[in-house]
Amino acid sequence: METIQVSVVTPDGAVYTGDAELVVVKTTEGELGVKAKHIPLVSPLTAGPARFIKDGKEEQVAVTGGFIEVRPDQVTILAEAAERPEQINEDRAAKAKERAENRLNDNGGHIDKKRAEIALQRAVTRLNVAKHK
Repeated sequence: METIQVSVVTPDGAVYTGDAELVVVKTTEGELGVKAKHIPLVSPLTAGPARFIKDGKEEQVAVTGGFIEVRPDQVTILAEAAERPEQINEDRAAKAKERAENRLNDNGGHIDKKRAEIALQRAVTRLNVAKHK
């Protein structure tokens, strides 16, 4: 099967580079799957795993926001933040998830609900990707 070159880049530098037969990301409109020779496009991303599948094996990177740029021979993910499974501190991610859930369940406080929801989504993504070590 044909492959496509993939790179995940953050303001701090490259997080992932490689080839994949299929790239799956979570956009603001839903999941997007990309194979070689896909039509060019640019789409905003939400927090979620970026999945790279090749030869029946899957690698994942936890992506927090940003954009995906697709060309027929290359996919570039420009992420606000991204972590490979081995870079994720599971204890810290679990505590962040708990804090976000507590903020969302605090009916008496004045919280930024949207910000807490994003923090929860980011923590859940990090925990799920960490399981693929």
